[in-house]
Amino acid sequence: MQGPWGVLLVYSPTIVFGLFLVVSLIREPRQFRNAIWLLLFIITLSACLFLQFGTVWMLLPILAIVVLAPVAVVVFLVANTVVVTRNEGVSLATLLPGILALAVVGYIALLPVLTVLKAPEWVMDIAMLVMVEGLWFFLSFVALLMYSWLYRLFPRRRVYDYIIIHGAGLQGDKPTPLLRGRIDRAVTLWERQNRRAKIIVSGGRGDDETISEAEAMRRYLVDERKVPETAILMEDQSTTTLENLRLSKRIMDDLSGEDAYRAALVTSDYHVFRASEYAHVLGMRADGVGSHTKGYYWPSAFIREFVAISRSHMWPYIIIAIVWVAWSVLAGVASMMA
Repeated sequence: MQGPWGVLLVYSPTIVFGLFLVVSLIREPRQFRNAIWLLLFIITLSACLFLQFGTVWMLLPILAIVVLAPVAVVVFLVANTVVVTRNEGVSLATLLPGILALAVVGYIALLPVLTVLKAPEWVMDIAMLVMVEGLWFFLSFVALLMYSWLYRLFPRRRVYDYIIIHGAGLQGDKPTPLLRGRIDRAVTLWERQNRRAKIIVSGGRGDDETISEAEAMRRYLVDERKVPETAILMEDQSTTTLENLRLSKRIMDDLSGEDAYRAALVTSDYHVFRASEYAHVLGMRADGVGSHTKGYYWPSAFIREFVAISRSHMWPYIIIAIVWVAWSVLAGVASMMA
Protein backbone atom coordinates (compact mmCIF):
# COMPACT_ATOMS: atom_id res chain seq x y z
CA MET A 1 0.00 0.00 0.00
CA GLN A 2 1.46 3.37 -1.07
CA GLY A 3 1.14 6.89 0.33
CA PRO A 4 1.36 8.25 3.89
CA TRP A 5 -1.76 6.42 5.05
CA GLY A 6 -0.34 3.14 3.82
CA VAL A 7 2.95 3.77 5.66
CA LEU A 8 1.04 4.75 8.80
CA LEU A 9 -0.99 1.53 8.60
CA VAL A 10 2.16 -0.58 8.24
CA TYR A 11 3.84 1.12 11.21
CA SER A 12 0.71 1.25 13.39
CA PRO A 13 1.73 -1.73 15.60
CA THR A 14 5.12 -0.12 16.19
CA ILE A 15 3.50 3.20 17.05
CA VAL A 16 1.09 1.54 19.48
CA PHE A 17 3.81 -0.41 21.31
CA GLY A 18 6.05 2.67 21.29
CA LEU A 19 3.31 4.73 22.94
CA PHE A 20 2.70 1.99 25.52
CA LEU A 21 6.44 1.97 26.29
CA VAL A 22 6.73 5.75 26.64
CA VAL A 23 3.62 6.08 28.82
CA SER A 24 4.72 3.16 31.00
CA LEU A 25 8.22 4.60 31.39
CA ILE A 26 6.82 7.98 32.41
CA ARG A 27 4.47 6.40 34.94
CA GLU A 28 7.01 3.99 36.42
CA PRO A 29 10.31 2.82 34.86
CA ARG A 30 10.84 0.10 37.49
CA GLN A 31 8.37 -2.44 36.10
CA PHE A 32 8.88 -5.69 34.20
CA ARG A 33 6.18 -4.84 31.65
CA ASN A 34 8.44 -2.11 30.24
CA ALA A 35 10.81 -4.85 29.06
CA ILE A 36 7.98 -6.52 27.15
CA TRP A 37 6.83 -3.26 25.54
CA LEU A 38 10.43 -2.59 24.49
CA LEU A 39 10.81 -6.02 22.91
CA LEU A 40 7.48 -5.75 21.05
CA PHE A 41 8.45 -2.28 19.83
CA ILE A 42 11.78 -3.55 18.46
CA ILE A 43 10.24 -6.64 16.85
CA THR A 44 7.42 -4.74 15.12
CA LEU A 45 9.78 -1.93 14.04
CA SER A 46 12.15 -4.47 12.47
CA ALA A 47 9.25 -6.20 10.71
CA CYS A 48 7.85 -2.90 9.41
CA LEU A 49 11.24 -1.77 8.11
CA PHE A 50 11.59 -5.07 6.30
CA LEU A 51 8.10 -4.77 4.78
CA GLN A 52 8.84 -1.25 3.57
CA PHE A 53 12.45 -1.56 2.42
CA GLY A 54 13.24 -5.29 2.39
CA THR A 55 13.89 -7.40 -0.65
CA VAL A 56 13.88 -11.15 -1.17
CA TRP A 57 17.68 -11.46 -0.96
CA MET A 58 17.59 -9.99 2.56
CA LEU A 59 15.78 -13.12 3.77
CA LEU A 60 18.98 -15.16 3.41
CA PRO A 61 21.03 -13.37 6.09
CA ILE A 62 17.94 -13.23 8.34
CA LEU A 63 17.45 -16.99 8.02
CA ALA A 64 21.17 -17.53 8.61
CA ILE A 65 20.98 -15.50 11.82
CA VAL A 66 17.91 -17.42 13.00
CA VAL A 67 19.60 -20.77 12.34
CA LEU A 68 23.06 -19.88 13.66
CA ALA A 69 22.03 -17.79 16.67
CA PRO A 70 21.08 -20.80 18.87
CA VAL A 71 24.39 -22.49 18.01
CA ALA A 72 26.33 -19.32 18.85
CA VAL A 73 24.42 -18.93 22.13
CA VAL A 74 25.11 -22.52 23.18
CA VAL A 75 28.82 -22.24 22.34
CA PHE A 76 29.09 -18.95 24.24
CA LEU A 77 27.28 -20.29 27.32
CA VAL A 78 29.42 -23.43 27.48
CA ALA A 79 32.63 -21.40 27.06
CA ASN A 80 31.48 -18.96 29.74
CA THR A 81 30.76 -21.85 32.12
CA VAL A 82 34.35 -23.04 31.73
CA VAL A 83 35.73 -19.55 32.36
CA VAL A 84 33.54 -18.68 35.35
CA THR A 85 34.10 -22.04 37.09
CA ARG A 86 37.86 -21.63 36.69
CA ASN A 87 37.70 -18.19 38.32
CA GLU A 88 34.92 -18.69 40.88
CA GLY A 89 34.87 -22.46 41.51
CA VAL A 90 32.18 -25.03 40.80
CA SER A 91 28.73 -24.26 42.20
CA LEU A 92 25.13 -24.14 41.04
CA ALA A 93 25.52 -20.40 40.38
CA THR A 94 28.61 -20.79 38.19
CA LEU A 95 27.09 -23.74 36.31
CA LEU A 96 23.96 -21.79 35.33
CA PRO A 97 25.22 -20.80 31.83
CA GLY A 98 25.91 -24.46 31.07
CA ILE A 99 22.48 -25.46 32.38
CA LEU A 100 20.85 -22.85 30.15
CA ALA A 101 22.88 -24.17 27.19
CA LEU A 102 21.50 -27.66 27.85
CA ALA A 103 17.99 -26.19 28.05
CA VAL A 104 18.44 -24.52 24.65
CA VAL A 105 19.65 -27.78 23.09
CA GLY A 106 16.79 -29.72 24.68
CA TYR A 107 14.27 -27.12 23.53
CA ILE A 108 15.45 -27.34 19.92
CA ALA A 109 15.64 -31.13 19.90
CA LEU A 110 12.42 -31.90 21.80
CA LEU A 111 9.87 -32.12 18.96
CA PRO A 112 12.19 -33.76 16.39
CA VAL A 113 13.20 -36.46 18.90
CA LEU A 114 9.59 -37.16 19.92
CA THR A 115 8.56 -37.29 16.25
CA VAL A 116 11.28 -39.84 15.45
CA LEU A 117 10.25 -41.89 18.49
CA LYS A 118 6.59 -41.70 17.38
CA ALA A 119 5.48 -40.47 20.78
CA PRO A 120 1.77 -40.71 21.70
CA GLU A 121 -0.46 -37.76 20.84
CA TRP A 122 -0.86 -36.68 24.46
CA VAL A 123 2.93 -36.56 24.85
CA MET A 124 3.18 -34.40 21.73
CA ASP A 125 0.50 -32.10 23.17
CA ILE A 126 2.53 -31.65 26.36
CA ALA A 127 5.66 -31.09 24.29
CA MET A 128 3.90 -28.37 22.31
CA LEU A 129 2.91 -26.67 25.57
CA VAL A 130 6.54 -26.86 26.68
CA MET A 131 7.58 -25.27 23.38
CA VAL A 132 5.14 -22.39 23.81
CA GLU A 133 6.14 -21.85 27.45
CA GLY A 134 9.79 -22.02 26.38
CA LEU A 135 9.20 -19.43 23.69
CA TRP A 136 7.89 -17.03 26.31
CA PHE A 137 10.87 -17.88 28.53
CA PHE A 138 13.41 -16.99 25.86
CA LEU A 139 11.53 -13.90 24.63
CA SER A 140 11.17 -12.52 28.15
CA PHE A 141 14.85 -13.31 28.81
CA VAL A 142 15.89 -11.23 25.80
CA ALA A 143 13.43 -8.49 26.77
CA LEU A 144 14.77 -8.23 30.30
CA LEU A 145 18.37 -8.33 29.10
CA MET A 146 17.75 -5.35 26.80
CA TYR A 147 15.68 -3.39 29.29
CA SER A 148 18.10 -3.96 32.18
CA TRP A 149 20.83 -2.46 30.03
CA LEU A 150 18.59 0.47 29.07
CA TYR A 151 17.43 1.05 32.65
CA ARG A 152 21.02 1.44 33.87
CA LEU A 153 21.53 4.21 31.30
CA PHE A 154 18.72 6.38 32.70
CA PRO A 155 20.10 9.60 34.22
CA ARG A 156 20.70 9.57 37.99
CA ARG A 157 21.26 13.22 38.83
CA ARG A 158 19.14 13.44 41.96
CA VAL A 159 20.41 14.23 45.43
CA TYR A 160 19.72 11.27 47.71
CA ASP A 161 18.96 11.32 51.42
CA TYR A 162 20.05 7.71 51.85
CA ILE A 163 22.41 5.43 49.96
CA ILE A 164 21.72 1.72 50.54
CA ILE A 165 24.51 -0.75 49.83
CA HIS A 166 23.30 -4.30 49.22
CA GLY A 167 25.40 -7.10 50.70
CA ALA A 168 27.15 -9.65 48.47
CA GLY A 169 29.08 -12.18 50.55
CA LEU A 170 32.35 -12.08 52.48
CA GLN A 171 35.83 -13.54 52.35
CA GLY A 172 36.42 -14.30 56.01
CA ASP A 173 35.53 -11.00 57.65
CA LYS A 174 36.34 -8.89 54.57
CA PRO A 175 34.09 -7.83 51.68
CA THR A 176 34.54 -9.79 48.46
CA PRO A 177 35.82 -7.90 45.39
CA LEU A 178 32.21 -7.80 44.15
CA LEU A 179 31.04 -6.22 47.40
CA ARG A 180 33.98 -3.80 47.50
CA GLY A 181 32.90 -2.60 44.06
CA ARG A 182 29.45 -1.80 45.44
CA ILE A 183 30.90 -0.01 48.46
CA ASP A 184 33.31 2.06 46.35
CA ARG A 185 30.48 3.01 43.97
CA ALA A 186 28.38 4.14 46.92
CA VAL A 187 31.23 6.25 48.32
CA THR A 188 31.74 7.88 44.92
CA LEU A 189 28.04 8.79 44.82
CA TRP A 190 28.16 10.01 48.44
CA GLU A 191 31.16 12.26 47.76
CA ARG A 192 29.68 13.56 44.50
CA GLN A 193 26.72 14.98 46.41
CA ASN A 194 28.94 16.59 49.04
CA ARG A 195 28.55 13.79 51.61
CA ARG A 196 24.97 14.81 52.36
CA ALA A 197 23.42 11.34 52.53
CA LYS A 198 23.41 8.66 55.19
CA ILE A 199 24.90 5.37 54.00
CA ILE A 200 22.94 2.25 54.98
CA VAL A 201 25.00 -0.95 54.93
CA SER A 202 22.54 -3.78 54.48
CA GLY A 203 23.19 -7.49 54.95
CA GLY A 204 22.96 -10.09 57.68
CA ARG A 205 25.34 -12.88 58.69
CA GLY A 206 25.25 -16.05 56.62
CA ASP A 207 25.69 -19.50 58.11
CA ASP A 208 29.30 -19.62 56.89
CA GLU A 209 30.19 -16.05 57.93
CA THR A 210 31.76 -14.90 61.19
CA ILE A 211 30.28 -11.40 61.09
CA SER A 212 27.40 -9.76 59.26
CA GLU A 213 27.91 -8.30 55.81
CA ALA A 214 26.76 -4.96 57.21
CA GLU A 215 29.53 -5.02 59.84
CA ALA A 216 32.16 -5.93 57.24
CA MET A 217 30.97 -3.06 55.04
CA ARG A 218 31.01 -0.64 57.98
CA ARG A 219 34.61 -1.56 58.80
CA TYR A 220 35.67 -1.16 55.17
CA LEU A 221 33.96 2.24 54.94
CA VAL A 222 35.61 3.51 58.11
CA ASP A 223 39.06 1.93 57.79
CA GLU A 224 39.63 1.99 54.05
CA ARG A 225 37.43 4.79 52.72
CA LYS A 226 37.61 7.08 55.79
CA VAL A 227 33.85 7.54 56.01
CA PRO A 228 32.86 8.83 59.47
CA GLU A 229 30.89 6.50 61.71
CA THR A 230 28.17 9.15 62.02
CA ALA A 231 27.39 8.82 58.29
CA ILE A 232 26.75 5.06 58.49
CA LEU A 233 23.57 3.24 59.46
CA MET A 234 23.47 -0.52 60.06
CA GLU A 235 20.91 -3.03 58.82
CA ASP A 236 22.39 -6.40 59.78
CA GLN A 237 19.41 -8.80 59.80
CA SER A 238 18.49 -9.30 56.15
CA THR A 239 19.29 -12.37 54.07
CA THR A 240 17.64 -11.51 50.73
CA THR A 241 17.34 -8.49 48.44
CA LEU A 242 13.71 -7.98 49.44
CA GLU A 243 14.64 -8.08 53.13
CA ASN A 244 17.52 -5.66 52.45
CA LEU A 245 15.00 -3.16 51.18
CA ARG A 246 12.17 -3.82 53.62
CA LEU A 247 14.38 -3.49 56.71
CA SER A 248 16.28 -0.51 55.28
CA LYS A 249 12.97 1.17 54.51
CA ARG A 250 11.95 0.69 58.13
CA ILE A 251 15.10 2.53 59.25
CA MET A 252 14.54 5.39 56.80
CA ASP A 253 10.84 5.69 57.67
CA ASP A 254 11.68 5.92 61.38
CA LEU A 255 14.28 8.63 60.80
CA SER A 256 12.66 10.72 58.06
CA GLY A 257 9.02 9.73 57.85
CA GLU A 258 7.48 7.66 55.12
CA ASP A 259 7.82 9.13 51.59
CA ALA A 260 9.82 12.08 52.92
CA TYR A 261 13.12 10.99 51.38
CA ARG A 262 14.72 9.56 48.25
CA ALA A 263 17.18 6.69 48.31
CA ALA A 264 19.81 5.24 45.99
CA LEU A 265 20.13 1.45 45.83
CA VAL A 266 23.76 0.63 45.12
CA THR A 267 24.33 -2.89 43.87
CA SER A 268 26.06 -4.71 41.02
CA ASP A 269 24.96 -3.62 37.56
CA TYR A 270 23.27 -6.95 36.76
CA HIS A 271 21.20 -6.63 39.96
CA VAL A 272 20.04 -3.03 39.53
CA PHE A 273 16.68 -3.65 37.88
CA ARG A 274 15.50 -6.35 40.30
CA ALA A 275 16.42 -4.23 43.33
CA SER A 276 14.64 -1.25 41.80
CA GLU A 277 11.53 -3.31 40.98
CA TYR A 278 11.37 -4.60 44.56
CA ALA A 279 11.71 -1.03 45.81
CA HIS A 280 8.72 -0.07 43.66
CA VAL A 281 6.69 -2.94 45.12
CA LEU A 282 7.54 -1.68 48.63
CA GLY A 283 6.54 1.87 47.72
CA MET A 284 10.05 3.32 48.04
CA ARG A 285 11.14 6.45 46.20
CA ALA A 286 14.44 4.99 45.07
CA ASP A 287 16.74 4.64 42.07
CA GLY A 288 19.11 1.78 41.28
CA VAL A 289 22.79 2.61 40.82
CA GLY A 290 25.08 -0.09 39.47
CA SER A 291 28.69 -0.98 40.15
CA HIS A 292 30.86 -2.70 37.56
CA THR A 293 30.85 -6.50 37.30
CA LYS A 294 33.60 -8.54 35.66
CA GLY A 295 32.56 -9.55 32.16
CA TYR A 296 33.04 -13.29 32.63
CA TYR A 297 30.75 -13.26 35.69
CA TRP A 298 27.91 -11.33 34.04
CA PRO A 299 26.08 -14.19 32.22
CA SER A 300 25.70 -16.46 35.26
CA ALA A 301 24.76 -13.49 37.45
CA PHE A 302 22.13 -12.25 35.01
CA ILE A 303 20.62 -15.72 34.61
CA ARG A 304 20.12 -15.81 38.39
CA GLU A 305 18.48 -12.40 38.21
CA PHE A 306 16.17 -13.52 35.42
CA VAL A 307 15.11 -16.62 37.34
CA ALA A 308 14.38 -14.53 40.44
CA ILE A 309 12.36 -11.97 38.46
CA SER A 310 10.47 -14.71 36.59
CA ARG A 311 9.42 -16.25 39.90
CA SER A 312 7.78 -12.91 40.71
CA HIS A 313 6.03 -12.83 37.32
CA MET A 314 4.65 -16.34 36.84
CA TRP A 315 1.28 -15.16 35.51
CA PRO A 316 2.25 -15.35 31.78
CA TYR A 317 3.22 -19.02 32.19
CA ILE A 318 -0.05 -19.71 34.02
CA ILE A 319 -2.13 -17.92 31.38
CA ILE A 320 -0.35 -19.78 28.56
CA ALA A 321 -1.04 -23.11 30.29
CA ILE A 322 -4.72 -22.28 30.89
CA VAL A 323 -5.27 -21.13 27.30
CA TRP A 324 -3.47 -24.20 25.98
CA VAL A 325 -5.52 -26.61 28.10
CA ALA A 326 -8.76 -24.83 27.16
CA TRP A 327 -7.84 -24.97 23.48
CA SER A 328 -6.97 -28.68 23.72
CA VAL A 329 -10.28 -29.47 25.44
CA LEU A 330 -12.29 -27.50 22.88
CA ALA A 331 -10.40 -29.14 20.03
CA GLY A 332 -11.09 -32.57 21.55
CA VAL A 333 -14.79 -31.85 21.96
CA ALA A 334 -15.02 -30.54 18.41
CA SER A 335 -13.27 -33.65 17.12
CA MET A 336 -15.69 -35.93 18.98
CA MET A 337 -18.71 -34.05 17.64
CA ALA A 338 -17.47 -34.09 14.03
